[in-house]
Amino acid sequence: MTATEVKPARSLGRRLAIAAPIAAFAALAVIFVIRLEQGGDPSLIPSALIGRAAPATVLPPLEGLDRPGIDTADLAGKVTLVNIWASWCVPCREEHPILERLAADGRINLVGINYKDKPANARGFLGQMGNPYAAVGVDEKGRSSIDWGVYGVPETFLVGRDGKIRFKFVGPLSDESLSSVLMPEIEKALAAS
Repeated sequence: MTATEVKPARSLGRRLAIAAPIAAFAALAVIFVIRLEQGGDPSLIPSALIGRAAPATVLPPLEGLDRPGIDTADLAGKVTLVNIWASWCVPCREEHPILERLAADGRINLVGINYKDKPANARGFLGQMGNPYAAVGVDEKGRSSIDWGVYGVPETFLVGRDGKIRFKFVGPLSDESLSSVLMPEIEKALAAS
């Protein structure tokens, strides 16, 4: 093989090495633009778990808190909101007053999964902001949250009396999302027998 025969092979490989990332970026850009044009609400990311039983989850309680940990077997027969949160999560602070209002609604069971947090920080957060949760389970490594299909914090799941996930809300709850999105889903779950 001569030097001139080797050169075109290198040139082709170099072109592919440059073109592949550009093509991948272009494909992602097209998907992004299409998603924006469809007016998709990122808080309504579909979940493959909707309509399925909530993942079997047993998490220890937050040390030093007077609330139990989480066992999804204890959710049976109740309409439950499962909120994934962390003390280091700024949007979790934004939604916290909404969670406190939801906790005051005696028809709803509100439990929290503390995601990849330090116990002292989580206790400090709840001490400062108030504790709306009937139970707080610690997901120190984030493995249980993966089972729930969590993308990040905060996320909130609505679990029906039958133990099936009925709805998923991604991002911080607001007054608007509570009244226009979440409460109608809660009412449907409460009306279901």
